[in-house]
Amino acid sequence: MSIDIDRFNERSEEELEEMSNPERVLVFLFENDDRAWKATAIADRTDINRNSINTVLARLEERDLVRHKGSYWAVTNDTERLRKAYDIHRANRLFNERYGPEDREEWVEHAAERDDR
Repeated sequence: MSIDIDRFNERSEEELEEMSNPERVLVFLFENDDRAWKATAIADRTDINRNSINTVLARLEERDLVRHKGSYWAVTNDTERLRKAYDIHRANRLFNERYGPEDREEWVEHAAERDDR
């Protein structure tokens, strides 16, 4: 995957680390917020598999981070919501780097123990 030179010049090393599919979609839509895009075009421009893009977009829509009308998608116009989502994401990344990723099975096991009380 490649990035444009402006993004290369403007971002820190941490910001250039491999982004998740939702991150890539949000960055792309944010940087192109003057347009709405079809899912296939978003997939092509972000190098996301076309079979995955609809799931990514639907999950972002559930979180009100993107808007959907007909077959077109655009980033939310709620910049405060977008900023908060990014802040949470950065905090999660920091905690995962510092303490390791969460183990879902561990959470489920602990939840089951609490239900037994």
